[in-house]
Amino acid sequence: MRKGMLKLAMVVLWPSFMAAVLAEGLFFSIFDPGQLPLAGGLSPMAIYSAGFFGFWSLGALASMLTYYLVAVPGDHNPPI
Repeated sequence: MRKGMLKLAMVVLWPSFMAAVLAEGLFFSIFDPGQLPLAGGLSPMAIYSAGFFGFWSLGALASMLTYYLVAVPGDHNPPI
C-alpha cells in the first residue's frame, strides 16, 4: 500500500470511527435495540454492531467526500 493511501485511510477512517462512537452512544441511549421495528429477531449485540458499522460507513462516506472536496480542483494528482 502506498504511503499516500495509508494516510488517506487514516484521515478518513479515524474521524468517522470517532463519529460512529458518538452517534452509537447517542442513538442507543434514546432507542432500545429490542424495540426497533427493523430488529427482527436479532440479539441486542447484533443490533448494536450493525448500528455501529452503519454509523461508521456514513461517517466514512462523509469524511471521504470532505477530503475529496478539499483537494485543489486543478491538482493533477487527486487524492482518490
